Amino acid sequence: MQNSLPRSSTLDILNRLIAFPTVSRDSNLDLIDWVQNHLTTLGFRTRLSYDSTRSKANLFASIGPDVRGGILLSGHTDVVPVDGQDWHTNPFQAEVIGDKLFGRGACDMKGFLAVVLSSVEVLGRMTLTQPIHLAFTYDEEVGCKGVRTLLADLEAAGTLPSACIVGEPTDMQIVRAHKGSRNYRCCVRGKEAHASRTQDGINAIQNAARIIGHIDDMADAFASNPEIDSAFETPFDTIQTSLITGGMARNIVPRDCEFTFGYRYLPHSDPDQIFASVRDYGVNELLPRMRAKSESARIDFEKLSDNPALSPEHNARIAQFASSLEGAQGMGPGVGYMTEGGIYQNSGIPTVICGPGSIVQAHRPNEYVPLTQLAECERFMASLWSNYGQFQKQITGVQLG
Repeated sequence: MQNSLPRSSTLDILNRLIAFPTVSRDSNLDLIDWVQNHLTTLGFRTRLSYDSTRSKANLFASIGPDVRGGILLSGHTDVVPVDGQDWHTNPFQAEVIGDKLFGRGACDMKGFLAVVLSSVEVLGRMTLTQPIHLAFTYDEEVGCKGVRTLLADLEAAGTLPSACIVGEPTDMQIVRAHKGSRNYRCCVRGKEAHASRTQDGINAIQNAARIIGHIDDMADAFASNPEIDSAFETPFDTIQTSLITGGMARNIVPRDCEFTFGYRYLPHSDPDQIFASVRDYGVNELLPRMRAKSESARIDFEKLSDNPALSPEHNARIAQFASSLEGAQGMGPGVGYMTEGGIYQNSGIPTVICGPGSIVQAHRPNEYVPLTQLAECERFMASLWSNYGQFQKQITGVQLG
């Protein structure tokens, strides 16, 4: 009978990781220092890559021969804020209640990191012909910034793993695809006037609303044409407006309005074409009418983030291998949430997503991971180590599946 509870070492490490309040706006260096010390005592080689402020760092750790190839297990260290959320426990103190462990990051994704850190203790006693790599990144929650710095550092060092598993919460299913994501800011500049003489002004809010209406029409069109055979939970592109601000007073025609919008797109969709539809409506249809009143009118767009999709065309071998391991819960559908997987894949590293817990619990108050999921992830890691020779035969040297 399989043990349904995780080892005490996993829970101890998860307690430590949750106690580091690594909200994206803050430093993660205390956590990175603790993890680096832990891995160094186990015989891992480690290297750090920092952000521009040197207040945040990625940790890359390797064991086994210092050669190209090997598997990479990757997870982000940052978590989303708890401000304003109704927590029933201390979010930065892990607490087991019944069959669940509560705490910020429990499922997204310190649970995976804890299992990895508790499971690698056996690697020093193994004879490895290919390395095993671990990555702990910063600022995934605010645009996957850290992984880009990490990959630039690895490419400069000539280190390229053969395949990657990103441990985002998937209920231990193997996920081969996720949507890409882009976010933009739109700034509309009109012209002030007294509210009694609206004909003298250009209302920036109302013109912004017209662009937002176009975005809403696009969302409806996407939803009305789902891909029947799609492997995705939501089988169409999605787009929405998320933030808006504008105006100065009730009796002034507003000169300025600013809003942000974003979209999640399927791997084969063209993200440039989606943006072009919004931009062309604003710049080619609205702006000429605005400038007929004032040459100072403007509509400007700024890209805020750009995270590529994870495509199933390039990860067949690592997906097949990962799904054969004990603890894996079969193949899962493509998902709409963003991960670092698409960025790894674009760097030539075939990647799949698999980790304990459900994305449904992520970013919410009272975030938790089921203890049974941590135990399944432990089985997965133990199976990975015992079958690592098979991984080396199937994957090593193959950069595309």
